[in-house]
Amino acid sequence: MNELRGVQTLNRRLFLARSGFSMGALALGSLLQRDTAQASDVSSSAALGGLPGLPHFAAKAQRVIFLHQSGAPSQLDLFDYKPALKEKRGIELPDSVRMGQRITTMTSGQKSFPVAPSLFSFARHGKSGAWLSELLPHTAKIADEICLIKSMQTEAINHDPAITFCQTGSQLAGRPSMGAWVAYGLGSPNKDLPAFVVLVSRGTGNPADQPLYDRLWGSGFLPTKYQGVKLRGGKEPVLYLANPAGCNAQTRRRMLDDLSELNQLRHEETGDPEILTRIAQYELAYRMQSSVPNLTDFSQEPEHIFKMYGPEARKPGTYAANCLLARRLAERGVRFIQLYHMGWDQHGNLPKQIRGQCRDTDQASAALIQDLKQRDLLRDTLVIWGGEFGRTVYSQGTLTVDNYGRDHHPRCYTVWLAGGGIKAGITYGETDDFSYNIVRDPVEVYDLNATILHLLGIEHTRLTFKFQGRDFRLTDVHGKVVKGIMA
Repeated sequence: MNELRGVQTLNRRLFLARSGFSMGALALGSLLQRDTAQASDVSSSAALGGLPGLPHFAAKAQRVIFLHQSGAPSQLDLFDYKPALKEKRGIELPDSVRMGQRITTMTSGQKSFPVAPSLFSFARHGKSGAWLSELLPHTAKIADEICLIKSMQTEAINHDPAITFCQTGSQLAGRPSMGAWVAYGLGSPNKDLPAFVVLVSRGTGNPADQPLYDRLWGSGFLPTKYQGVKLRGGKEPVLYLANPAGCNAQTRRRMLDDLSELNQLRHEETGDPEILTRIAQYELAYRMQSSVPNLTDFSQEPEHIFKMYGPEARKPGTYAANCLLARRLAERGVRFIQLYHMGWDQHGNLPKQIRGQCRDTDQASAALIQDLKQRDLLRDTLVIWGGEFGRTVYSQGTLTVDNYGRDHHPRCYTVWLAGGGIKAGITYGETDDFSYNIVRDPVEVYDLNATILHLLGIEHTRLTFKFQGRDFRLTDVHGKVVKGIMA
């Protein structure tokens, strides 16, 4: 019997080494969502997978679309209108405003910190009277659909720890991303697509912007089946998903069946839960061979939709195309959709660069809200727009008549939210006259994350995972729900 088991083990190893399928499918290391025998019903409110007892209470949002603006947009030039700064142009930032707060090494050597008012005009929009920059004409049209939080603050002052903190609740790499936590807790209504999907685009603002790392949508210490699946622009949205040349669907099916049997034997020997994950990775990858091409085929979208999202909506991999794809993912029941748009790190030449970023994002972001609303999806889809921190009121480098840069600023910044239980048409929080400190209703990153989970029907203190002897959660030991922004 032992000799027979040795032969079986050897055969499995030879099979996995020579099959040509294992490495390709393992590239889809996030694809296990639920038992393959369960039926798909996107219209059903019952999720496949997820933890028993969740949601903890009635959810106002069934899914999340997070439009992360990587590099940190300047709140001063987009949302946080400070008209009195025009009279203070070029003066030194008062010590009474800075109050000894730390600054980055990029400006710590400056001998002067001249105040740089925005070059752009602002106006009130909608019944809410929200102040918005001239750079956001399309966002202005949805002013009564969004909630502006002008009092966000974070602990981190540099990009990597700040974006890691925003996405995982920790400045140190290795924790599960928010999307992974949501997939772990709630599962997904669709067995043919992952619960957590990631889309990335590069802006025209700062082409040499901060890099993005796959760990930002990783599963950390959660099982790997919960990490995000990145869809790429182009002919192959998911690598290694298509059958190799000469392999038809029937052959692939037989190979997967044989591979599943071998993996089941290995699981019986070792008890390693990641082997079950691997089996289901293959199965979901097989189903995605049909679901992904259908998802990414825009040919049936009417012309007025492309006009709504903007001229780049037909070009795969652009922010506009990704926003349209996010709507299609939401329609199919994908639980957490994460967009990253790079290019917002504008330490110099900000007026030119931020114009390019807004051309990339303004129309498509607003179109997503309008599109979701006209399909009756906005009421239970939570949309979040924002970066990892804000920008300084003082100029990084030389301040000129028509140019300036802004350094990182963690003390205050702006995000907006819409749909999914959010109170529409309000502004929450307030900063001082320099957009440097918060004077009313501060919101920590922990608080925002706790609120997102709450809108999904999750009590953030109860969504935990035991690892290395302690219970971890997205909000660590912090976080309070921001009830003032909820409908």
